[in-house]
Amino acid sequence: MDGSSSEALLRNIFLAGGCFWGLQKYMDLIPGVVSTQVGYANGKTRNPTYEEVCHAQTGHAETVKVEYDPDTLPLKRLLSFYFDAIDPLTRNRQGYDVGPQYRTGIYYESEEDRRIAEDSVAELQKKYSKPVMVEVVPLEHYDPAEEEHQKYLEKHPAGYCHIGRDTFKKVRKAVEQL
Repeated sequence: MDGSSSEALLRNIFLAGGCFWGLQKYMDLIPGVVSTQVGYANGKTRNPTYEEVCHAQTGHAETVKVEYDPDTLPLKRLLSFYFDAIDPLTRNRQGYDVGPQYRTGIYYESEEDRRIAEDSVAELQKKYSKPVMVEVVPLEHYDPAEEEHQKYLEKHPAGYCHIGRDTFKKVRKAVEQL
């Protein structure tokens, strides 16, 4: 960005949806998403390592920091894409990844985003008879993951991803129709 006033209009939302590698790649496909970064949110320690998050019960969620332009991509629409990429009915699991670090969650920084997230989850709940397991809580803290995890699936295209190829195709098709 060139430092123009439009930069001040960008917003952040922090999304946990299982392994952060696939969710980052998925979010990067959506027009209106300006940047993404993988990291760790709302745990008991600061600046954890990947190994600590996976094995030391730090309480962190693998999370994608999504910087987006709300004029191009309103948060409600962004969350609808997010819901398409996760299994909202499972707790502490996405795909083959199991553990509290793989929980689903929306971590917000503003009261407006809290209302939008809670309303979006309530709308999603209407589609299911079982409870939706997506937590909506304030962002307490966020620490970026190590560089090796940033854009991991771009660096390792054959790497594991719990998000199915059909889901990536679906978002690409939706983008084409915009």
